[in-house]
Amino acid sequence: MAVAILIFFLIILSSTLLHTITIEAQQQRNSSISLGSSLTPTTNSSWLSRSGLYAFGFYPEGNGYAVGVFLAGIPENTIVWTANRDKPPVPSNATLALTSDGRLILQQPQSQDVTYIADISQPAFEASMLDSGNFVLYDSNHTVIWQSFRLPTDTILSGQPLLAGLDLFSSVSGTNHSTGIFRLVMQRDGNLVQYPASAIESQYAYWASNTNQNGDNCSLNLDGDGHLYLLNATSTNIFNLTKGEPPTKEKKIYMMKIDVDGIFRVYSRILDPNANWSILWQSSNDNCHSLGLCGLNGFCVLNDNIADCRCIPGFVYVNPISWASGCMRNFTTESCKTIDGDGNSRYNISPLENTVWDDDSYMVLQLNSRKECEDACLQDCRCEAALYKDGKCRKQRFPLRFGRRSVDDSNVALIKVGNYSSPNTKGVLTDSDHPPKKPKRKQRLDILIIGVSLIAIALMVLAISSVLMYRNHVWVYKKISEKGNAVELGEDAALRTFTFKELEQVTNGFNEELGRGASGTVFKGFTSYNQKDVAVKRLERLLTEGEREFQTEIRVIGRAHHRNLVQMIGYCLDGPNRLLVYEYMRNGSLANFIFTPENRPSWDERIGIALDIARGILYLHEECETQIIHCDIKPQNILMGDHGRAKICDFGLAKLLKPDQTKTFTAMRGTKGYVAPEWHRKLPVTVKVDVYSFGVMLLEIICCRKCLEWSLAEEEAVLEEWVYDCFQAKELHKLLVDKEEVEKKKLERVVKIGLWCIQDDPSLRPSMKKVMLMLEGSVDIPVPPSPTSFLSTI
Repeated sequence: MAVAILIFFLIILSSTLLHTITIEAQQQRNSSISLGSSLTPTTNSSWLSRSGLYAFGFYPEGNGYAVGVFLAGIPENTIVWTANRDKPPVPSNATLALTSDGRLILQQPQSQDVTYIADISQPAFEASMLDSGNFVLYDSNHTVIWQSFRLPTDTILSGQPLLAGLDLFSSVSGTNHSTGIFRLVMQRDGNLVQYPASAIESQYAYWASNTNQNGDNCSLNLDGDGHLYLLNATSTNIFNLTKGEPPTKEKKIYMMKIDVDGIFRVYSRILDPNANWSILWQSSNDNCHSLGLCGLNGFCVLNDNIADCRCIPGFVYVNPISWASGCMRNFTTESCKTIDGDGNSRYNISPLENTVWDDDSYMVLQLNSRKECEDACLQDCRCEAALYKDGKCRKQRFPLRFGRRSVDDSNVALIKVGNYSSPNTKGVLTDSDHPPKKPKRKQRLDILIIGVSLIAIALMVLAISSVLMYRNHVWVYKKISEKGNAVELGEDAALRTFTFKELEQVTNGFNEELGRGASGTVFKGFTSYNQKDVAVKRLERLLTEGEREFQTEIRVIGRAHHRNLVQMIGYCLDGPNRLLVYEYMRNGSLANFIFTPENRPSWDERIGIALDIARGILYLHEECETQIIHCDIKPQNILMGDHGRAKICDFGLAKLLKPDQTKTFTAMRGTKGYVAPEWHRKLPVTVKVDVYSFGVMLLEIICCRKCLEWSLAEEEAVLEEWVYDCFQAKELHKLLVDKEEVEKKKLERVVKIGLWCIQDDPSLRPSMKKVMLMLEGSVDIPVPPSPTSFLSTI
């Protein structure tokens, strides 16, 4: 009996062992990773695919380790996917675990924080590193609930589609796999496009498949023979980038990658330890093709088809080992004046021939020669560089972007540099940089002759111009008087009319200037009939454009009455004179408050100001008899009244919408930094352009800084980008000035409102009614996407 029992137990034990061995063998064949499994960087650092070709786990990065998918079956561990790529490397005592409750997490012993590798809505049952290079998580029904193929970083592998709405970002460098400066987007309109990541706008696309006419929801696909192509929504091939290779005896692997230089390439490699990667196809053979390769104020030059970055004259590298960091001045701009006290020129022009740049000009002049363009820039305080080509002189401010040398382009960049900086950009002036000087006596004689000649010519031109201007003004004013004060005020008759002489007395001869704008100057005045201070705006641009702005301002403000709008008192239509009279706002503009440390309001006061502005815009959009798009919402156009009440002013650029009209085409209006993207795309604009401007201003109110601050580090210079980076990194405390104490939830709430308002897609921006409710805390606010995440047309 005892022997029988012993035999029975041996049979059961053998069966159990056999079952265990079978399960382990099955798991090994399927590369199955069970719950409770873990990795560390130094021991058992990765989970291999069944063939051992791919691995998921730790790899060295910087001074620590990162987590990702890499090719383990070849000598060089080629990284094809990185988890949380912008997080800092972790130390050697970190742990990567598929926990017993089905979470894939990364944890460091010294930190209580847990980093989630996979964002899943349900717990995983197991994981697997597949031979395709895809790392997947399964539920209990063996259904895939998460996979690395759906979250590509800079690479796609054979069998991995880049779906509509997804994108690839280049890495910072070959050893730093953080997000770089170039982007490849599979747009939802069917177009595959490359952009610099810092300027995702249609005019900055430097490569495109031009397949947007083939329907929406296309995908980019790479086959196992290196065939790269686009499929439309019905899986029809609409575009071939590569033909693919014929089968060979040697087994090959393929991948498509957007490289550090911004060019995307298809690579192939034989699975042989001695083999190397070879380029099967690339989006460009010009290694300077990618916009922004050399950063701000740098330009790309080809040396034997190798890209070389250089700085514009008067600038040096910010970081010599990182081209993308761009270049900074090596001289100080001490004064705007061109001539110093000794009569010497402070600045000179250093030309860069055959260079192409982003045209971000603030003024375009039609001139006869390059010399005239140089002189125009030297005499203009705002001008820091000019682009001259075919008689057009485009004045620019720094920084210059997307520079490259092109021998086929006659454009010349004229760079204004300190007079002690030589064109060789080394900051040292040599004798060869200047022509030999003439003797002083001869110089003085030449100057005298030239001076007398110029004075004579100037007097003649002045006399002729005066006659022509007088005749022209007489004709125009005659036309205006014939129309009998052409502004048809209708129901605006409640506004008081002033004569020019009355307003001269009101302003004491226009003695006290309050401010100056694009269309006119504002003066302080005092009306004796009601003993009140007023602000008088005198339009300086007359005739057609000034007349249009004047009539717009009367029509808009004359009909608008709201406690958060500046009240108009009257106007002047007296011959050539066009003036507007407003209530006086003694506390100045919002810009004076939030951008000046000593005047800075508290957090609660700033949120109150934001609510006032939102109420005023809501009135214009939804409560006016005529719907109004302000078109120029910015801190300078928000005036502060008594008790901290904010009021919107300056309706000179406003656009009136007809009844039942929701959008309109119009010429671009507004101020740089606050202008919504649809203006740049020449698309019809809606009230959402004001929502965008409000969002930018709301972020300024939060951070008490301007939206564009080029004096700051590059990653902080553009406020919207910096705020979103801080939001993603959960570092919102960095946004507050002077270590201001604000409740975390309140800060996060207002930041989310600002980020929703500045979404590139107008349809994603909330209405001002919704913004009001969010600011008041009446509705929940979902997590906003990246303001530029949709990228369908920009």
